[in-house]
Amino acid sequence: MPRIAIPLSDTKIRTAKPLSKDYKLSDGEGLHLLVTTKGSKLWRMQYRFEGKQKTLSFGKYPYISLADARKLREVAKRQLLKGVDPMVDKVLEVPENDKVKLFQIVAEEWLEKQFPVWSVRHAQTTKLRLFNDVFPHIGQMPIDGIKPADVLVVMRLIEERGAIVKAHKIKIIIGQICRYAVVTGRAEYDPTASIRSSEVLTKHKVRHLGAITDPKEFGALLRAIDGFSGTFTVRSALLLSPLVFVRPGELRHMEWTEVDIEAGIWTISAGKMKMGHDHVVPLSRQAKEILSGMVPVTGHLQYVFPGLSPRRPMSMNAITGALRRLGYDGETMTAHGFRASARTMLDEVLRFRVDLIEHQLAHTVRDALGRAYNRTSFLDDRREMMQAWADYLDGLKV
Repeated sequence: MPRIAIPLSDTKIRTAKPLSKDYKLSDGEGLHLLVTTKGSKLWRMQYRFEGKQKTLSFGKYPYISLADARKLREVAKRQLLKGVDPMVDKVLEVPENDKVKLFQIVAEEWLEKQFPVWSVRHAQTTKLRLFNDVFPHIGQMPIDGIKPADVLVVMRLIEERGAIVKAHKIKIIIGQICRYAVVTGRAEYDPTASIRSSEVLTKHKVRHLGAITDPKEFGALLRAIDGFSGTFTVRSALLLSPLVFVRPGELRHMEWTEVDIEAGIWTISAGKMKMGHDHVVPLSRQAKEILSGMVPVTGHLQYVFPGLSPRRPMSMNAITGALRRLGYDGETMTAHGFRASARTMLDEVLRFRVDLIEHQLAHTVRDALGRAYNRTSFLDDRREMMQAWADYLDGLKV
């Protein structure tokens, strides 16, 4: 008697483990799942056409589910009945009415809704995370069929690379997309709601970026920066870093069109800012002197601090590399650490109001009614603070 294949189940597929050799799990009528030695699970369908044995590929589980694979098998069988080779006729797709429910389709629609209110950097980061870490695994699954276990698989694959924080963030992103699907009528619930990252993932140790907050040690750093013997561009950027204490990426992408040296103002556009709002940096007398020195060197270019290519900004590792050359490792001081240094000393030593400091750090600061202050709030006060800070740094060098 011919052997009758027992249909597969989602549980059997999900729990299938890799062995020393590739093996098949049959679902019948030519459809089987190939489990490779590396753990990949690939849908295949064997059939005969014009007397020749052939194998058709449907894609990878789980983003081609068992139900999807069976639908594709039926499409292929109909093509064979018509005398058409399904390997040649490219009709093996998810039905059109199901496409709008695919996780990737919903996610891309959700992304488009967020782009106008996000900063360019945050939008690009989120998009890359989805395309690199999420879509390859659940992108082609109907969003109303995604279960907590499917999300957990994605999170643990990231965790296995040691990216614990990223695994937590991916769960948040998936949840936002699923909730969007709920309110747009394409899903019944958010499968991430029952997942507590702290209970299913390795607890990560918070690692703070190196920053010098002791005035005496910071003075030694400033003297070392004054003696830096690298390129003029990198030295100037290094000198400006403690005076403006912006994020390293914002300094690297500083453009001449944003700077008014005479007025003492640097206006960073919303697209470059983490919070997605324009940000004003008052320039102290010392900061204006550094930028004036850069005018003859790069004033005709787009970026104040260009890289090897004049059309591109300075490398993201330029400031970090300069600090390393001065003998400061990542545990002691980083390019981002200038922000923590300023935050601490402006508060604890110079006694400036915390809301002024936070506003200058481009953190969200709200008024008594819960409204975020606009970019020019307390500009005169912040200008006074930035000049007092610059003068204080001069005193630390002595």
